[in-house]
Amino acid sequence: MRNLAVACAACAILAPAALAPAAPADPQIGKILRRAEKRAEQLQSLRVTEQEEIELGAAVSERIRVRYGVVQDASVHKYVALVGTLLVEGGPRAGLPWHFIVLDTDGVNAFAAPGGYIHVTRGALGLIRNEAELAAVLAHEIAHVTDKHTVEAIQKSNAIQIGASETLRDKEVFSRVVDKTAEIVMAGFGRSEELEADRDALRRADAIGYAPGGLAAFLTRLTERNKESTGKQGLYSSHPEMKERLERLGKQIAAEHLQATILLDERYARHVSYETKPQADVAAVVDGAAGLTGGEAAPAPPPKKKGIGLSNLLKPSGSERKSAEVTGSGASRGVDTERGAAGGSNPALVEVQLTAAEVSAFREEGKLK
Repeated sequence: MRNLAVACAACAILAPAALAPAAPADPQIGKILRRAEKRAEQLQSLRVTEQEEIELGAAVSERIRVRYGVVQDASVHKYVALVGTLLVEGGPRAGLPWHFIVLDTDGVNAFAAPGGYIHVTRGALGLIRNEAELAAVLAHEIAHVTDKHTVEAIQKSNAIQIGASETLRDKEVFSRVVDKTAEIVMAGFGRSEELEADRDALRRADAIGYAPGGLAAFLTRLTERNKESTGKQGLYSSHPEMKERLERLGKQIAAEHLQATILLDERYARHVSYETKPQADVAAVVDGAAGLTGGEAAPAPPPKKKGIGLSNLLKPSGSERKSAEVTGSGASRGVDTERGAAGGSNPALVEVQLTAAEVSAFREEGKLK
């Protein structure tokens, strides 16, 4: 009201009473309003340092790994990490401690947690046909990290505003932020963030020699696999409509003259031997005695706000996972089969140590830049 009075001084002269704030008729209401105003002044947007982002990503990754399990195969992890390392080297935020993790589930999906934690499912690897497609999927998730999509999303979330005296060093605040961040990562980003990640993925893959059509090829195959589904599944659930997305990818390749040609089908087949199950055959986790731990027995109500509403999905403990019931595909029940897919029981990270010589040799073998 003070700003209005300054901006409209002439009005105030003519009708000062009209501009004066009216006192609440009920003193109790006035007291409540004053407390709310004071609290609003104390609140601040969440500030996240790079180190805090890394710690946040580690905690979110742990939630994802507990949910789906991790493939305990060092060779496939090393291969995926080599491709991922080529994509991040020399790019923005190359200095992050990047982790490339293969999740032990038939669901076709990929997740980017802040701080450089990139997850791709065994099901997705089975659907991919060559290294250029793998590079495209990883590059899309990498872009979510380098463009700080998760950090921006949690900063915009009113649910995780914190007091002026609070920081992520506070355990309670950190736990609350991990909850919300995990929801955002699992729910997916908004249309603009997904299209931005597509755009950056094409540029990143092409720059080191991978054929830029890899992303469109993978998405087209995914469309064919999911054609019997009702509603969006997994990678579809937050992404833009597929027709629009594929058209944008094609236009970008033409407009930016992206002409790299390397596919590396044979090298991919040497390192990855998974097969993707038809969506109807993907086992899903539904409600067990301990509550929701990885899926839903009935369609969930629409979330009130995009990116929020999966907190129950993301709070499984080891005992809860064991009590959950694993059934056939949840697609017939309206469940997101890809996200609700059953996973393995081992959440342990598979540590991969890459030397500069190994990365260089991998690059040279593939004739990449």
